[in-house]
Amino acid sequence: MSQAPTREVAKRVFAREFNDATYTFKESDDERAPNFALLPTGDRANRVFVVGTLTETEDIGDDSEYWRGRVVDPTGTFFVYAGQYQPDAAAFLRDTEPPAYVSVVGKPRTFETDDGSINVSLRPESITAVDEATRNRWVVEAAERTLDRIEAFDDETNEYAAMAREHYDPELLGMYRDEVVQALESMDGAVDGDEPEDDEVEATP
Repeated sequence: MSQAPTREVAKRVFAREFNDATYTFKESDDERAPNFALLPTGDRANRVFVVGTLTETEDIGDDSEYWRGRVVDPTGTFFVYAGQYQPDAAAFLRDTEPPAYVSVVGKPRTFETDDGSINVSLRPESITAVDEATRNRWVVEAAERTLDRIEAFDDETNEYAAMAREHYDPELLGMYRDEVVQALESMDGAVDGDEPEDDEVEATP
């Protein structure tokens, strides 16, 4: 009896790093093997969990509904696309009036444009309306996970960091660290007692 593949853990990642994760790969030749986006901070992501402000929705489909949503976090924008194969997510984008705080669990997808650049988008498994407190907690958690990945980047046993060195500019790590600080500052103390001190964030290697 064949065993169903286990579901990958959804990684918390800010929009700026997500949009930079243009390299994708599989870890086996099995046609059912999951597809991973390589995060520039040295981890793989088959699924991601993001929270932000839904600022715009648009039906860009021709023959059938195909909805695009813009979800903004403190570092940038996630582009979320849902059509007939994601009916619940498409219905949510159709029925929700922006702006609204939302959480999205989904899979990264890459698309090569005519000029050869690669765009990264999010195919949602679920979209849920949330409150500001949930958004703020996610910012703190995404900041912590980003710093954890940066701290582990120089570990010689980190195979995904080795891959990231091959495919991405190492200077990105410094920009992500700066954006973690800015993301936490943007909440202006909205999450009392949960935010790391700025000097602790800046001191992270």
